[in-house]
Amino acid sequence: MNIRLAAALAVLSSSAFAAPNDLNVYAGHPLEAGSIVVSDADSVKTLAGDAVEIPKSPDGVVAVSKSAKAKKDDALTLNWNKAWYASLRVQGGKPVDLRPYLAKGVLALDLKVDELAEGGLSFRLKCGDQCERGVPYVIPARAAQGKGWQHLVMSASCFYREGDDFSKITQPFELNGTGKGKVAIANVKYQLSGKPNVECPDYKTVSVTPDKLNESWSISWWTARHEKKLADAKALGKSAQVVFIGDSITEGWEKSGAPVWDRYYKPLNGIALGFGGDRTENVLWRLLHGEVDSLDPKVAVLMFGTNNTGHRQEDPKTTALGIKRNIDELQKRLPNTKILLLAIFPRGEKPDDNLRQINDKINTIIAGFADNQKVFFANLNQAFLQPDGSLSRDIMPDLLHPNEKGYEIWAKAMAPELAKLLPAASQYAWDNVPIGGSGFVSGLVASKKEPGLIYARTDVGGAYRWDVKKNAGFH
Repeated sequence: MNIRLAAALAVLSSSAFAAPNDLNVYAGHPLEAGSIVVSDADSVKTLAGDAVEIPKSPDGVVAVSKSAKAKKDDALTLNWNKAWYASLRVQGGKPVDLRPYLAKGVLALDLKVDELAEGGLSFRLKCGDQCERGVPYVIPARAAQGKGWQHLVMSASCFYREGDDFSKITQPFELNGTGKGKVAIANVKYQLSGKPNVECPDYKTVSVTPDKLNESWSISWWTARHEKKLADAKALGKSAQVVFIGDSITEGWEKSGAPVWDRYYKPLNGIALGFGGDRTENVLWRLLHGEVDSLDPKVAVLMFGTNNTGHRQEDPKTTALGIKRNIDELQKRLPNTKILLLAIFPRGEKPDDNLRQINDKINTIIAGFADNQKVFFANLNQAFLQPDGSLSRDIMPDLLHPNEKGYEIWAKAMAPELAKLLPAASQYAWDNVPIGGSGFVSGLVASKKEPGLIYARTDVGGAYRWDVKKNAGFH
């Protein structure tokens, strides 16, 4: 813990606040006047009897029921299946002051994992309208499956970030599940002291600390995709002229953006190294494990960081540090490559969307990373937005990921910037050109060996030569 944070926490836990006893969040019952709430992404229900559930179609469920550890009804079980988001929360009642627990205090609870082979788990609390803090627990929770009750202790400061107000917390505990699982909790409490046995990431350094993407929905494919991309990069080798590095938006070049990719970047032997869900530390892990080492492209296009925002509502400064760390690593591994760093794309419908505003702050910082010699910055975001700053679902249906139309906008908006760094790219920025009847020219390819020689590809098959010298005077 750095000195500044330690000092802040010491002040928060000083004699200015009354020294409380342990704070029982759930001890067979919730906090005074509080309630137990179960929710998924669409619904919220309160536990009024022994059990409550939210059916999910088809064959899914999110449910909470009273269960037993030492005696009847002293525990709660969260059971979920086919759920992107499943939550058991202790909330409401009189707001609690967690400041006295931040310096040396802990959150302690008993946990029993009955099933989690296809699920994920985290612990969270809510500290305001735009403030939610969490501790991931996917890997250790899966390891605990079938091993009975275990006592967990984590530092209360794991949930705190400088500037947070922990004086009036109305939701001091949440058990959050994804995928499929069955987990029970008991004896949830904050204590003034304790010895932690659960690690939590340092929020100030997590964005620059290389790590795999260990989410419940990514564990089964993430490493395998990395290994495939190593093979793809090796197969392309030095022939790849451009590489895109990023998250799911970059991965989308293989999906919704594939037709656009084939016109603009396939002729350049381009490769897209995009992984859904990746944050800056996950991209860094991939770079450190050889993902670009077989390549020597003219240009690397970088665009990531929106998952730092969406997953953690991270401080823009720390996300920017993660992006800078990746740029530094890329320059070490690809010393001959020019880097085109893109502003993180807009997200959310309106300009005042909280996550978009965080991304805008990141973009302001990373614009300063350009030296206009090896690193160049471009903000293409206005091309995606309406005049009033809103984002249309016609371009990004989920207000985050482009569809084919969105990828076309991306390619065309970036073409002038890419042409400056990679002149050959302008030769492959094709549009369909009508040629009469029902046919059209779907591509123009300039010969690399004979100046003035151009090949036109048509939608009805075949190709046509055009020699500028021999056909002078013709149009």
